Amino acid sequence: MRNLQLGAVALLGAVTMSSAVEAQTLRMMKALDAPHYDGQRTTWSPSSDIVNMFQDTLVAMDWDGKTPIPYLARSWTLSPDGTLYTFKLRDDVSFCSGKKFTADDVVYSFKRLTSPELKAPLAWRAGELKDIRAVDPYTVEYQLAEPYSDLLLNLTMFTTAIHNKESVEKLGKDYGVKGADGTGPWCWESWQPRTEIVLKRHDAYRWGPSMYQNKGPVKFDKLSIKVVPEDSARVAAMMAGQFDVTNQIPLQFIDQVRAAPNLDVQEAKPNFQLMYYGFKTTRPMVADKRVREAMSIAINRADIVKGIMLGKAEPAYTYIHPDTLDFAPSTKGVIKEDVERAKKLLDEAGWKVGSDGIREKDGMKLAPRVLYTQVGSFGRISEAIQGYMRKIGVDWKIVGFDSTIAPAEMAKQDYELWTVTFPYMSAGDLLNFYFDSRNRPAPNRMNWDDPQTDEYLRKGKASLSDADRAKYYGLAQQRVTEEHLWMPVMNVAMYTTSLKKLKGVRPHMLYQNTFYKGLDYSY
Repeated sequence: MRNLQLGAVALLGAVTMSSAVEAQTLRMMKALDAPHYDGQRTTWSPSSDIVNMFQDTLVAMDWDGKTPIPYLARSWTLSPDGTLYTFKLRDDVSFCSGKKFTADDVVYSFKRLTSPELKAPLAWRAGELKDIRAVDPYTVEYQLAEPYSDLLLNLTMFTTAIHNKESVEKLGKDYGVKGADGTGPWCWESWQPRTEIVLKRHDAYRWGPSMYQNKGPVKFDKLSIKVVPEDSARVAAMMAGQFDVTNQIPLQFIDQVRAAPNLDVQEAKPNFQLMYYGFKTTRPMVADKRVREAMSIAINRADIVKGIMLGKAEPAYTYIHPDTLDFAPSTKGVIKEDVERAKKLLDEAGWKVGSDGIREKDGMKLAPRVLYTQVGSFGRISEAIQGYMRKIGVDWKIVGFDSTIAPAEMAKQDYELWTVTFPYMSAGDLLNFYFDSRNRPAPNRMNWDDPQTDEYLRKGKASLSDADRAKYYGLAQQRVTEEHLWMPVMNVAMYTTSLKKLKGVRPHMLYQNTFYKGLDYSY
């Protein structure tokens, strides 16, 4: 506790504000910054939460985490063959710049997202978009080449937010760096990388989704989001009352902050977040699925969760949480922890133990390079697994990177494994994101190129019934699980911690946002 108090004192000077400004500013804290805040050019969750504050989507996600509700689109209809959505748009929306929102903005945004030039890593969220057209200023026809059963869910995501063409073209390569226009409840004011993002109230905003009591504008003049990478510093700052809200208190400190008399802690429910290590299957060391399975079954997930997460997570033995829409029960039992079997698999794969205890094959040590982002528990978990790997003769070379450069390091492709925590909404959401061959080299960093998986995903997406969708997504789950493309470790809980004086706080599960729009927040 003394160290936390000292940390709070040290941090105080960096975040002190004048009392006049403090009274008008909502103070937030996050652990990770992002390389930029153009939501169409990234998969990075540290970008997503900020994007959702200053830009809006056609559809919003209700609190239940599975129901799309109207937002910029007042309503929509779907053709009997499942390929044509007709969206009726609001006519009372404007961008922060003052420009009126129309169907042309929707058409521009989706054409930009799906353009080959942009190479958007999450363009698939738009489905197989055949054409998109403005029928009139407030009607959009969204024509798919084939049905897409998950389209409305994906239209709630930051990737499909609506952009102002004028802002994109004016800023060019600096779009999302020096600014970005949006229709959200907050407007871009400034960004100091790795230090602070400042947003200001969008005074004209009156179109909040029905999930909020307050439809706008927000009740604060500004929103200051400080980047505080150090775990203990974030805990100390919240306990000292220097910030109003954060969703990035390390899980091992949750019980401590929950006991603080000035703080409230709320768990986001539902919430599906998988912490996993992925195998780049095109690298020789992990090309053999016996090697991948050996690593996955050699660890003790329950001990990792208990010792490092203090129980604020649950061990994961499947890629999809059992409570998730379209989870395949057939994947239970595929991953069975067994150290002796792990050793046997490595022997069978030709990796023999050397004099130093590390396995070798064809003059190569079994020493895979493992990347992680230097935040939260990633480092400690990687070190713990490194210990388990030594017991089976595998020498993990773990390498940590700051969040602002981690995506660029991953893009270099020079590693065998990497780890992230991935938030998702449904089995189809996770499977299409990671395992479609078209998503190589990111987010399909496994470089998994399998016609059978692609066919199952295609049929799942194109299903016109819930039963067919569940069938094909179940087959896809079984396929990738049996190939041991990942080492699932834990399903992570997510919490929002706030000052008790801050009212209207309710965590949202969407892509690790928790804050989402912040329309009901007030003192």
